[in-house]
Amino acid sequence: MRVLEEVHQCDGYPVNWPDQPDEWLSQASLLEAWVAELGGRLVGHVSLSRNSEGDLAPGLWSERNGTNKALTAVVSRLFVAPQARGYGIGALLVGQAVEEARRRGLHPVLDVVASDTAAAALYGRLGWELMATVEQRWGPSQLVTIHCYAAAS
Repeated sequence: MRVLEEVHQCDGYPVNWPDQPDEWLSQASLLEAWVAELGGRLVGHVSLSRNSEGDLAPGLWSERNGTNKALTAVVSRLFVAPQARGYGIGALLVGQAVEEARRRGLHPVLDVVASDTAAAALYGRLGWELMATVEQRWGPSQLVTIHCYAAAS
């Protein structure tokens, strides 16, 4: 959670700091999670989850493909410590999540806030398809722009 706090202070991710960061990382829909180390220090994290309320990409992907959104897996909670960036750690973590989703017979999808331009650039470099950009209400006074991505088939 120390690394997550560093990322939040540096980049504003997550947008809304969770009341219980440990629970935010170990969400109920969690399938798997991975961490990355560099020089013996924890520097990154990613998770793979079943779709849950609030996830937009699973529904978009299933509509486009005429299938059930239960056939998707959501890549989320990706972060890399600011001092560990530039080593390809984010790409390795995403790759691990994609590999596991495919092993389970699921198609990887994700939502990312539009203001997180570094994450959007990473997904673009990795060949993810931008399916849509939508507005999502996160509270009575918080409207957030979300990019919905699907991994290449």
